[in-house]
Amino acid sequence: MAELQLKSNRFRSEREADWRKLEALLARAERGGAAKLSRDELIAMPLLYRQALSSLSVARSISLDQSLIDYLESLSARAYFFVYGTRTRPLERLANFFLRDWPAAVRALWRETVVSGLIGALGAVAAFFLVRRDPDWFYSFIPGELASGRDPTASAQFLRRTLYHAPSAHEALSVMAAFLFTHNAQIALFAFALGFALCLPTAALVLYNGCMLGAFLAVFAARGLAFEATGWLMIHGVTELFAITLAGAAGLSIGWAVAFPGERTRVDAAAHAGRQAALVMAGVVVMLFVAGLLEGFARQLVQNDLVRLGVAGASALVWGGYFYWPRRRGGA
Repeated sequence: MAELQLKSNRFRSEREADWRKLEALLARAERGGAAKLSRDELIAMPLLYRQALSSLSVARSISLDQSLIDYLESLSARAYFFVYGTRTRPLERLANFFLRDWPAAVRALWRETVVSGLIGALGAVAAFFLVRRDPDWFYSFIPGELASGRDPTASAQFLRRTLYHAPSAHEALSVMAAFLFTHNAQIALFAFALGFALCLPTAALVLYNGCMLGAFLAVFAARGLAFEATGWLMIHGVTELFAITLAGAAGLSIGWAVAFPGERTRVDAAAHAGRQAALVMAGVVVMLFVAGLLEGFARQLVQNDLVRLGVAGASALVWGGYFYWPRRRGGA
């Protein structure tokens, strides 16, 4: 009997730390759901569960005391239902993404978002003043085919007409479809995808996108149409530019993790940053689709400058509130 007790005590002392860790994680998950656990804890859960099962098997095979076996059976059963229990339905996962996962991922990258926004703003301001000083700079930032005649040689009358042209429904759909595959969407995707290269390509793409915006506005400002062009552009541009800024932030986070991995290996650091950045990018695709709808329909159907600016301001408030309004801990 004393020998059995000694075996039981030795067995427990060698493995109890892992059992207690699993028990603590299960207690937190049972109180508040999987959202209470970090990604690393969620990844550790299946391993701890398998270790508990192995301990239970050994305890049964060498006939350790029944109280220990009962404890391990209970712990393994609880862990089983967490690891292999009923999964959330697709609609629930989709709701969790929009209500919690995406906003949380964006908030976690707030520093990178600020840096990405400042880089884009720097490009816009620099290009604006360069083009105002020397219109030939325009062609360094915007290719002729992309300008579609809206360049320094265009008359004020032509530029004004482009701001208030109302397309048919078919034209609006064509604009929206084209938007989804234009340079702006490509810049967002490449800014994310190239982030691993120590942030440099990402920063260059965000800067270039800002330069295009500044050059474009400079052409209209030279013809006295700065206010009108701002309303025409920002009715969809708030969403579009914010999406590109977030894509840049996602790319910068990966590049920073690769450059400064800390205690992790570079591969592990990039993978860890990439999981969070991928959540941001999944939402960026949604934002680009919304921007396409606004460009294809709202921008041309709304002809009043103040209303256009009102829509732009409202979209800024909506996105800002959605991402950054304080939430209850563990909430959306």
